[in-house]
Amino acid sequence: MRAFGFGIVTLVLALLLGTPAGAQHLRMRMVAESAVPRSGQEVTIALATVPEKGWHGYWRNPGDAGFAPSYAWTLPSGASMSDPEWPVPTTLIVAGLMNYVYEAPYAPLVRFRVPAGLAVGTPLPVRLKTSYLVCTDTVCVPESQELALTLRVGDGAISPAQTTAFGDWRRAIPRVLDARAAYAAQADGGVRIAIPYPATASLENAYFFPIGVDAIEAAAPQTITRAGDRVIVATKVKPTHAAGGPIDGVLRIGDGTGLAVMAAPGAVPAAGEESAGGAGAVWTTALLAFAGAVLGGLILNVMPCVFPILSLKALALAKGNTDARTARGDALAYAAGVILVCLAMGGIILALRAGGSAVGWAFQLQDPRAILVLMLLSVVIALNLAGLFEVPMPRFAGHAGAAGSFATGALAAFVATPCSGPFMGAALGAALVLPWPAALAIFGGLGLGLALPFLLLGFVPALRRRLPKPGAWMATLRHILSVPMWLTALALGWVLGRQAGVDGLTIGLGVTLVGALALWAGGRRQARGLGLGWIAPAVLVVAAVGGAAIVTRAPAAAAQTVAGAGMEAEPFSESRLATLRAQKRPVFAYFTADWCLTCKVNEKTAIETEGTRAAFAANNVAVLVGDWTDGDPVLGRFIAAHNRAGVPLYLYYAPGTAEPRVLPQVLTTSFLEQLAQ
Repeated sequence: MRAFGFGIVTLVLALLLGTPAGAQHLRMRMVAESAVPRSGQEVTIALATVPEKGWHGYWRNPGDAGFAPSYAWTLPSGASMSDPEWPVPTTLIVAGLMNYVYEAPYAPLVRFRVPAGLAVGTPLPVRLKTSYLVCTDTVCVPESQELALTLRVGDGAISPAQTTAFGDWRRAIPRVLDARAAYAAQADGGVRIAIPYPATASLENAYFFPIGVDAIEAAAPQTITRAGDRVIVATKVKPTHAAGGPIDGVLRIGDGTGLAVMAAPGAVPAAGEESAGGAGAVWTTALLAFAGAVLGGLILNVMPCVFPILSLKALALAKGNTDARTARGDALAYAAGVILVCLAMGGIILALRAGGSAVGWAFQLQDPRAILVLMLLSVVIALNLAGLFEVPMPRFAGHAGAAGSFATGALAAFVATPCSGPFMGAALGAALVLPWPAALAIFGGLGLGLALPFLLLGFVPALRRRLPKPGAWMATLRHILSVPMWLTALALGWVLGRQAGVDGLTIGLGVTLVGALALWAGGRRQARGLGLGWIAPAVLVVAAVGGAAIVTRAPAAAAQTVAGAGMEAEPFSESRLATLRAQKRPVFAYFTADWCLTCKVNEKTAIETEGTRAAFAANNVAVLVGDWTDGDPVLGRFIAAHNRAGVPLYLYYAPGTAEPRVLPQVLTTSFLEQLAQ
């Protein structure tokens, strides 16, 4: 009754007072993450809001009083807008009533889907009329505003200022909790909600905000306790809550940060009961992920960009005159280079994600400038293996002491980043949700697996003795090993063309030609008994820096279609997925990138085969393709929500199931045919 009475008073005051002409107690503006979004893709728009001092706006569930804002959009033909994603609110008690409000600047986020097939430069006018209630502790008034924003179809470029702003706004949006919570109703009208949360993770100023207005009593006190790896929220359920119905909400876990929670009836520890998991369960998960990372790193050694480097290091040990102590030192230095690069990559990923970015493994390959530099590096290595020139001491991949081995290990780790394979996906996905020490340990495990073959050669004399005796065949083998590096350069050139178009690929080819000519000239000097000289390395550096400075992403690269998928496939979007699921259709969704070798092998050998196509067609399976080549942040957040650090990711949604089935990272046609039945 108190809530009803306060609501009547609020309404009467609002009608009597109204809003003075031109006065707005919430200053609002629409801000697009990119003013030039790509055709057929989504762009995030922030409704940046600043309350006047002493006033507050309301969350999607206002609590005991007030009402949530309403949004009426006017969009271009074929465009769509998602429901808002709301920042974590704060609590405000007025006259004994609990309100869920915003008293400081905040920004709900929406995702604007740009129609496909639009030409670059096409204007995209976006109009919004919003109505809302704004209050002080004593008075409330209704307000409305009309906002406008005009975007233009382009290349999706995001300025550094927008990256920073949207990073701050996204940190305030609750992260979706992948595991389901459980609740148990009590006979006295109470309810206990058990929310999965690592026992070692920080929890400050915790509070549970119910999304539904009929879920729990807003003004009822909440008791927050921890039972191992779960947070227990004890409060009162509303009499109007449907028995057995879901209780969804947001668990605040820190200052302005939270988790989106979906709870269903289930087992909940009784008051005072401690669960058996806790920190031990967290570190058990970390150990399993570490083992998966080691195994995944070991598999990376057979990739075409890594295998030649490892082979040459092994052949250096086969030359004889390498004592056991030197072999161990080389192995440790090589391993240190590999592991430190993997740790550095992991640290950068964790830092960027903490800043609101959606990057994952091999994030640097989403930039055509990095692709160009990697392509040039692959060509340089291939030319060295082919014998065009020799790297001055310390020799590349040769026996040149700890410094040379360390540099070779670092190089091997860096050129391995385009690859992902079995065991890596789940392991690196776990790293993104575990405490940062465990996460870095997992990235270190990946480096350990990558370095393991050479470590074994360095520390096990019996393995070194099994290496072939040195001879003239080693020069021939070295030339043969240049072929995988040429293939790597060819693949990177294809990716560069996909990202930067014909102009970008031409720039890349020109840079590699200049670099090759410089190295050829240096090789000719070496053939006359002179050194490589400083000119060739200087030309290489200038060519790499100059090429990276002028290459840009082609606008057309963003509008890639899925016609090449070899079946009736559509671009992935969460709205399209929801539509297909509402139609009770099975859905196969896969997430790929042009630079992902495992992705492309799976697509050619399993997904795009006639058998898979026929099985999917016979069983009405819809296929959605998420192209993450350019690091689309919307796709990145969706991938991360399924505990993956990157691609490939394969999901199968069976009709009538709440959660998708996460498929293995290596697929076969027979597996997909059985899946569709």
